[in-house]
Amino acid sequence: MKEVILVGRPNVGKSSLFNRLAKQRIAITSDVSGTTRDTNKTQIQIDDKSCILIDSGGIDDSNELFINVKNNTLNAAKCADIIIFMVDGKMLPDDIDKKLFYSLLKLNKPIALVINKVDSKKDEERSWEFNEFGANVVFNISVSHASGVDEMCEWIYKQLPQANLKADIDDFDEFLEDFNEQGELDLDNKAIDYENKNIKVGIVGRVNVGKSSLLNALVKDDRSVVSSIAGTTIDPVNESFVYNDRVFEFVDTAGIRKRGKIEGIEKYALNRTQKILEVADIALLVLDASEPFTELDERIAGLVGKFELGVIIVLNKWDKDHDEFDKVAFEIRDRFKFLAYAPIISVSALGGKRIHKLYPLIQEIYQNYTQRIKTSELNALIEEAVRTHPIPRDHGKIVKIFYAAQFGFAPPKIALVMNKPRSLHFSYKRYLLNKLRERFNLNGTPVVLIPKNKGKSETDI
Repeated sequence: MKEVILVGRPNVGKSSLFNRLAKQRIAITSDVSGTTRDTNKTQIQIDDKSCILIDSGGIDDSNELFINVKNNTLNAAKCADIIIFMVDGKMLPDDIDKKLFYSLLKLNKPIALVINKVDSKKDEERSWEFNEFGANVVFNISVSHASGVDEMCEWIYKQLPQANLKADIDDFDEFLEDFNEQGELDLDNKAIDYENKNIKVGIVGRVNVGKSSLLNALVKDDRSVVSSIAGTTIDPVNESFVYNDRVFEFVDTAGIRKRGKIEGIEKYALNRTQKILEVADIALLVLDASEPFTELDERIAGLVGKFELGVIIVLNKWDKDHDEFDKVAFEIRDRFKFLAYAPIISVSALGGKRIHKLYPLIQEIYQNYTQRIKTSELNALIEEAVRTHPIPRDHGKIVKIFYAAQFGFAPPKIALVMNKPRSLHFSYKRYLLNKLRERFNLNGTPVVLIPKNKGKSETDI
């Protein structure tokens, strides 16, 4: 997998960009110069391609510590495949930045000059001063306002190898043959019996947010041990509950701590939590409404998003009035943008308040998570969306979607059969996803949308 490294002097916004691209707050950010000292890696997704993103320490010669940080960063840049060299758009270019950029050019790797903090017309005018670098690829961005980031991501996307979709469609031609005369996918002998299987629900969150109390309230029994000691639950606790003739399998997972505070057998508990999420259908992401939300809450939310589960955000320990709910919900939407499709519900597990509302919500989201959208309705929606907002051309050439077809469930997976799948910008995919959510009930479930070139092998995708 290709590695993309963010390089630059301290306080230019590398960690903020790292967090934005990772869609979670992994790197610590502050106004203190030199906050990041070691390289930080995470896998990210750009459209249908993956890469390893590396946040590096700021390059500075001010003391022995930062000289070591600089050496570490430059060594990491030598090993990376793509370099994003960041500078501060609030400042004029100087010889140090220019010298660093030229030294990175000598590595003969794809490199982009990214001017951050371009928040106004004045900043944009100042950014022209960086033309003296002679960079072939330049982007003006503002991480704080999310402007210019899509264009930069599009450039990174073009540097990455083509995605391998074999895990999703082993043989697309064979897949197309599975359509019956009515144009629907015949999965009678291939699909899991989603209508009758038990619904697996993982309860996740950081320590002491009330997951065990929630499990006990849901199954109406003191099944999970509850105490004021953070980290009481170590082994996953399973319990079934029947609602509307459907079996819900609830699993209370161990509370997740900050990485540096995980001790002893809790390391095994963390691994088991991830194993539970691998086989779950729906995650109840439990947040403590009595405390401010934390960076760890966001990291756990990112873990839920990684496994493409149906999601309900549960605000536990809620004792505020209804007017406060809208304010808290707004904060959640702002912090957990990657779970924008997840409904939010406030409960009090110990008091049993609003617990009964979770059962029908879980069932609704499971139906959305496993639903099959009629091919005729799906294609009518795509045609309408394209008429309303045509697909941007690729260097003057028309980009067409011939038809769409759902090829998988849990979550819904939809193939767009096209003439130029590589030319479908991920911002247009977001537009189509929004249209899908407007038309169909996809509340609580992610949706996978994959452009596919008709009649070519998977390696040509």
